[in-house]
Amino acid sequence: MKCLQTATISTMIACSGAFVPIFSGVRSNKVCVVPSSTKSTSSRSSSVTRTALFHAPANTKAQQDTGFIATELRGAAMRLHTREQAPREGEVEAPAKPAEPYVPNHMDYLRFLVDSRHVYAAMEEIVEATPDLACYRNTGLERVKGLNIDIAWMASEYDLEIPEVGSAGLTYAKNLHEIVKKSIPAFMCHYYNYYFAHTAGGQMIGKQMSALLLDKKTLEFYKWDNLKGIKDKVKGDIETMAATWSREEKDECVEQTRDAFIGGGGMNAYLSGGQSPH
Repeated sequence: MKCLQTATISTMIACSGAFVPIFSGVRSNKVCVVPSSTKSTSSRSSSVTRTALFHAPANTKAQQDTGFIATELRGAAMRLHTREQAPREGEVEAPAKPAEPYVPNHMDYLRFLVDSRHVYAAMEEIVEATPDLACYRNTGLERVKGLNIDIAWMASEYDLEIPEVGSAGLTYAKNLHEIVKKSIPAFMCHYYNYYFAHTAGGQMIGKQMSALLLDKKTLEFYKWDNLKGIKDKVKGDIETMAATWSREEKDECVEQTRDAFIGGGGMNAYLSGGQSPH
């Protein structure tokens, strides 16, 4: 039974996170106004052998939606999937599967949580410090408080020393601070992909880890109050913001998709034996 479970985990880690096609959302009365920006110069990877986020295949509702998220952001994300993951839209060659799936342990999971907290803290710091992102403050998507509880609990429950933030978390957080200085649209690609990946595919990984390592305990990291309502509102705010962008700014946002996959995927390396899934 455990072999089947760990094989499932390995598959999910290879395509962790999730893209949820946008649906009609509640528009916020706070509108983020984006100033003119310069093109982001964050590093590009020459190739992506394994995507860091799992995006759901298109469905009827997504096809009927003509919003920026449903069309441009989703399309960019789907092209970074394999044909196996997305038969109609995937364009990336599937990576070779390991002979034996890696079985993560408690410390692997704790490192994943510690690095994730560091990246979420960077996201929250950026949003709090940037007036043009005021509508994304206190949305309910924030994860730092819950992760503080989970990390302390795991360290106590399993007699673990809380590790320092690893290079994956440090690098991605640093990149986010640099990206937002150059282009808010570019930063919003990371914001959207990182937060919303966790609400879908991230939950799937959490359930697998819970069953494997935590006696099915659900961590605070995977709890929200009225998640659908939160996603509706935030998606509506993103669409409102994107409607003010120039064509160049929309391109800056979409072009960050690959970097968002790589950045988010770095944390998942802890759950796959130290091998980054991108």
